[in-house]
Amino acid sequence: MTTSNGQNGRAVYVYNKTRETFVATDAIVADGYLRRLVGLLGKTKRWSRLGAGLWIIPSQGVHTIGMLFPIDLLFLSKDKEVVHLQEYVRPFRVSKVTLRAVSVLELPAHTIYRTGTRVGDRLEISSSQAAQTVKERAQAAVAGE
Repeated sequence: MTTSNGQNGRAVYVYNKTRETFVATDAIVADGYLRRLVGLLGKTKRWSRLGAGLWIIPSQGVHTIGMLFPIDLLFLSKDKEVVHLQEYVRPFRVSKVTLRAVSVLELPAHTIYRTGTRVGDRLEISSSQAAQTVKERAQAAVAGE
């Protein structure tokens, strides 16, 4: 399955357009059966670095059974609007199932607080490679002035 952005398991960035802040700069798309099944299992607390994330598509809820560290969760609609959030979900828990959600973004603990993300916020999720290309073009334009 390919995401609506055509990412297919690659790195993406997540930008909160409402708050004008980055939620994740290096999130992985988990849109295949195996990648969704495994998720963050087996990852150590080192995964919980600033900018990390796992975008699970499709998903209306997740569990942290077998995980070694707490995470924050953003539940997103098909328009990438935050429809529910859960902060500091400890290991061996099951999240609320949110029927309005089509995907869930797993983030390092305290990311929701740090970014000020709230229900109703609109997110932009796009290829990290595309963001790098835009950045390079902007730098080239500035250098050429």
